[in-house]
Amino acid sequence: MMLPRSVLDLVGCTPLLRLGWLERGLPNVEIYGKCEWRNPGGSVKDRAARQMILDAEAEGRLKPGMALIDSTSGNTGVAYSMLGAARGYRVVLVMPENVSDARKKITRAYGAELVFSSPMEGSDGAIRLVRRIVEESPDEYFYPDQYSNDSNPRAHYLTTAPEIWAQSGERITHFLAGIGTSGTIMGTGRRLKELARAAGRAVEIIAIEPEDALHGLEGLKHMASSIVPAIYHPEELDRVMPMSTDEAWDVAELLAEKAGLAVGHSSGAAAAGALRVGKELAARGAGGVIVCVLPDSVARYLAPGKWERTTAW
Repeated sequence: MMLPRSVLDLVGCTPLLRLGWLERGLPNVEIYGKCEWRNPGGSVKDRAARQMILDAEAEGRLKPGMALIDSTSGNTGVAYSMLGAARGYRVVLVMPENVSDARKKITRAYGAELVFSSPMEGSDGAIRLVRRIVEESPDEYFYPDQYSNDSNPRAHYLTTAPEIWAQSGERITHFLAGIGTSGTIMGTGRRLKELARAAGRAVEIIAIEPEDALHGLEGLKHMASSIVPAIYHPEELDRVMPMSTDEAWDVAELLAEKAGLAVGHSSGAAAAGALRVGKELAARGAGGVIVCVLPDSVARYLAPGKWERTTAW
């Protein structure tokens, strides 16, 4: 057995946890959550950031001495900061000013430099600002552009999907994930469909998106009112499920209270979608094995204490 030599080697292989509380009253339905907060950076975004960095290094687009810059609503920024520190890169993050204090403090703890965009423009404002910065100094930065980079979904094609397929005993029937950059749903869904077809079966791929432009599901995008990521291909999805902020928050709170899982609201959205699918199956007397992605934990949304070198007594 080879021991990990870098934090990059710790990314992936997260647990698949049965969410028994959500299954109550739904005969022949199994619901599972992919626990992505178990990645070293605390979220599903570790996978995409790792793949984008490694692929860029292999192709010569990211070289020693270059700074990595990208827009982020937080989780990818934490992943860039952590992995950039491990690889020796300066990291510059452009994010909406109203992202959680936890994400700002964690990225700074890794040594990242933060540039803030308008809180009123959300993730799209950060995208527009990072593009202007890169246009002004193109030779200074490596700009992975997580919204357009094929290495983003490729990370999930190579790792997340095979893990879920094996962990579910090759029985998965439905897969759900929220849409942010869309990398998770596109890459995982693409590979799961291939694996299922090879086994003579089918997997339904369902994307969760906020039901309107003004929502409280940090990290998720309402596509009709947003800059659509180049890696997003809705024709490959079986359906897109609109999700209200209240429903997602309610399920996130219930997961904490009933299952001891303190997860973020994007996780609540995915779990709420899985519960809906379970009810649909039960209503027509069908069974299924439903897997949803739980991108991060509630810790990402809590205000942490100040990082102090010394403590006053």
